[in-house]
This record gives sequence, C-alpha cells and structure tokens, in this order.
Amino acid sequence: MKKLLALLAVAGMVFVSCGPSAEEQAAEQQRIADSIAQVEEEARLAEEARLAEEARLAEEARLAEEAAAAEAAKATKKAAPAKKTVAQQQKEAAKEAETATTNADRRAALRN
Repeated sequence: MKKLLALLAVAGMVFVSCGPSAEEQAAEQQRIADSIAQVEEEARLAEEARLAEEARLAEEARLAEEAAAAEAAKATKKAAPAKKTVAQQQKEAAKEAETATTNADRRAALRN
C-alpha cells in the first residue's frame, strides 16, 4: 500500500509540474490584457471616426442649407422686379383702356 501511495504522490507531482509555469501564466495574462487593450483602442478609434463623419455630414448639411437660402434669396430678388413689371403692365393697360374710351367718346361727339 505504501508503494501505491508513493506512486500516486509521484504521479500527482508530475501531473502538477507538467502544467504551465508561473512565467507562462503571466505571459498568457499579459497577452489577454494586450488583446483587450487593442480591442478598446480600435473601438475608441472607430468612435472617433464615427463622430468625425457625423461632424462632416452636419457641416455639409449646414452648407447646403446656406446655399439653398442664398438661392431662395436670389430667386426672390429676381421675382420682385417681375412683380413690379406685372403691376406696371396692369397700370399701363388700364391707362390704355381709359385712353381708348376717351378717344371713342370724342369720336362719337364729333359724329354727332
């Protein structure tokens, strides 16, 4: 029985000694920590890129709105003279109608 216990004790020590050493365990923990740090850095860079893209898109939208406002102002300025022209045409047409009526009345008076 003593031999069996001694044999089991030796086998247990061999089994334990065949596992990873403290250096290997430390190296594995360092590798895991490095991997986590790398993933966190990639996530941070991706977030920065996303924020930069959002800022770029917001700036493009702002510029597009400014351009649209400028075009609208330009179109309004162009439309304003056209409205004056229409109003002037209406006044001129009214004067011509009045003149035609007056001329018709004069002709009628001359005929009588």
